[in-house]
Amino acid sequence: MKYILKNVNLLDGTKNNVLQENMDVFVENGIIKKVGKDIFKEGAELIDLTGKYLMPGLINLHVHLPGSGYPSKKQKDNRPLVNFVKSNFIGHKVGEILTKTYAEVNLLSGTTTLRSVGGVSYFDSLVRDNINKGKYLGPRIVSCNEAVTVAGGHMEGTVSYGAKDIPDMERHIEEQVKTGADWIKIMITGGVLDAKKKGEPGEMKMTPEQVKACCDKAHALGKKVCAHVESPEGVKVAVENGVDSIEHGAEVTPEIVKTLKDNNGVVVCTLSPAIPCCYFDCGFPDPDMAKANGIALKSGIIQCAKECLKNGIKLGMGTDSGCPYTTHYDLWRELEYFHHYLGVTREESLHLATLNNAEILGLQGETGSIEEGKSADFIVSSKNPLDGFDALRKLDMVGFKGNIIKNPSPKKSEEAEKELDNFYYNQLENDPA
Repeated sequence: MKYILKNVNLLDGTKNNVLQENMDVFVENGIIKKVGKDIFKEGAELIDLTGKYLMPGLINLHVHLPGSGYPSKKQKDNRPLVNFVKSNFIGHKVGEILTKTYAEVNLLSGTTTLRSVGGVSYFDSLVRDNINKGKYLGPRIVSCNEAVTVAGGHMEGTVSYGAKDIPDMERHIEEQVKTGADWIKIMITGGVLDAKKKGEPGEMKMTPEQVKACCDKAHALGKKVCAHVESPEGVKVAVENGVDSIEHGAEVTPEIVKTLKDNNGVVVCTLSPAIPCCYFDCGFPDPDMAKANGIALKSGIIQCAKECLKNGIKLGMGTDSGCPYTTHYDLWRELEYFHHYLGVTREESLHLATLNNAEILGLQGETGSIEEGKSADFIVSSKNPLDGFDALRKLDMVGFKGNIIKNPSPKKSEEAEKELDNFYYNQLENDPA
C-alpha cells in the first residue's frame, strides 16, 4: 500500500509547527517514508490535496469511553446499569458495544490516539485489543480500565472501584494489570458531581498513605499512575506521593509549582467539562452549587495550566469526554479553549494535542507528528485551523496507521452542538481567563 498526499499545507505537529505550503507526504505500508516537495515514487497512488490542510491525528489524554457525553436534564445514578453490565453475558456485550461505539466516534472525529482513564470493568482493554486485531474500527487506545478510589470516593460504582483499605487497593491494581491496563487511574479527590460545599469541587477522598501505596504498587508492576485531582491539597498529595500524571488540576502555590518541577510532574488540563458546569443546565441536583464549583474548577485549572506553561512543567491536553456536554467528537473545542484561556498560539495548541501528548504517553517514536518513520496518523481539513479550530469539526479525511477514511461523519448530539456552538461563537471571545 503506497500513496503520496500531494500539494498539501502541512502542520507537522512538532514544537516549531509552522505552516509549510505545497508539501508532499509519501506513505508505504502505514508508515510515513518521506516528507518534502515534488516526491515521486513508482507505483504510488497520487492523492491531490491542493488547498487542503494536513496535521497529525489528534491525541486525547482524558477519555471515559463508556459515556456518551450527551446532555441530560437530570443526572442519573448509573450504578444499577453498571452492575447489570458487569454481572451477566448480555450486559457484558452491551458494555463492550458501547465502548466500541465511542472509540469509533473518536477516530471518525480525528482522534487517532486516546488514553481511557476510567471505564467499566476491562472493556477498554478488550476493545483496544479488538481494534488491534482489525475486528473493530477505532483509534490507538492506552487503557486504564476501572479506576480505584476509596469507599464513597469519586465515581465509585461506575468507572471506579471503592476499596476498603490499602490491601484492597493493591489487589484491585493487580487485577487491572492482569486484564490489560496500560496505566493505573486513581481518584484522589471528589469533583463537581459529588461536591458538598460551594467553591470546593475537589474534596479530599484518599489519604497520602493510600496514594503512595497505589503508586508504589503500580510502579512495581511497571505501570504509570494518573490521578483525578481537583483541589490544591490534592495536587500536593499527588505529586509528593508518586503520581505520574495529574488530571484536571487546581490552583497551585509557588511551593507546589516547585515540587511539580523538581519531580518532573505532568498535568493534563481539561477545560471542556468545566465550561458546561459554569454556563449550562447539566441536570445537577443543586444547580447553584454546581455552577459555583464549576467556576472554581475552571479558574483553578486555568491557573494551574498557566503556571505549568510558565515554569516548563509538562502540560497535556484532554477533554474528560463522557461528562455532560463533553462528547467524544469535540477535541477541537479543547484546542480552541487552550488558545483562548491559556494564551498559547494555535500552532502551539496543536503541538500540545499531538506530539506533546504522544510524549506524555511515551509514544513519540510512533505517532504525534508528520515525520519520517512514524505511523501515518493524520487528519485533513478544507479550512485552515490556524484561523479557528472549528475548521476541524468536519474533516475531509482521517488517516490511521496508513488506512484512509474519507469524509468521516460521526454521530452527534444536536442539543449538545446547539449549546456548545452558542458558547463558542457568541460567548467564548468575551469570557475572561
